[in-house]
Amino acid sequence: MMAVQYYEGVGRRKEATARVRVMSGSGRFVINEKPLEVYFPRLGDVDSILRPLAVTGYDRAGFDITVKVEGGGVTGQADAVRLGLARALAKMNPELVQMLRREGLLTRDPRVKERKKPGLKRARKAPTYTKR
Repeated sequence: MMAVQYYEGVGRRKEATARVRVMSGSGRFVINEKPLEVYFPRLGDVDSILRPLAVTGYDRAGFDITVKVEGGGVTGQADAVRLGLARALAKMNPELVQMLRREGLLTRDPRVKERKKPGLKRARKAPTYTKR
């Protein structure tokens, strides 16, 4: 059996990591063995994830996309998948890099949870001040 040619991109956001593989196919989009719409039922997540395809003008039907995503929450995972998809498309066709970069799809979001500081309840939330 011949190995299937695929392009891989790794996306990260907050604590989430997504490994995205793009190969030619019939339009299947599978995340952790589940269809995209089942894994991300929240409104807007699917559109956000498919944005790299929309920007580059590729039709989803031309590709099979498989994703392994772990860690983080829903938003972090969705954004990690989007970055991984954009990177895989950029690897597949280097001419798309400029277009994806202009839309901000190849930039990793550096915001992560700030560490908790001593004497505070969270990173910045101070305990309630009481005069007496």
